Amino acid sequence: MIPLLTISRPVSAVTDPEFDILDELYFVTSFRDLQQRTRLTPAALEQHLRGLLDQGLVRCYWPDPDTELAYEPTSFGAIGPDSYFLASKEGLLQHNSR
Repeated sequence: MIPLLTISRPVSAVTDPEFDILDELYFVTSFRDLQQRTRLTPAALEQHLRGLLDQGLVRCYWPDPDTELAYEPTSFGAIGPDSYFLASKEGLLQHNSR
């Protein structure tokens, strides 16, 4: 039997704003709804989402809530406000372990 290799990215402790974002992402949520619920500015929300996406703690969906899109740092600024987000399994574990 061949052992399976698991490749994971290092996950750092989430900040308070990132924790609040993860708290809202148990279900697919739009950028606009996420901004209203967290009360973060669009720029701050985008910055925190980038960090969470980089760590694999959040998944991005665009142009609709059913189409997952691989995170691309170069194009995220253009589509971020029209995207939807959902915490990944790792993100939920990180959120619940705090």
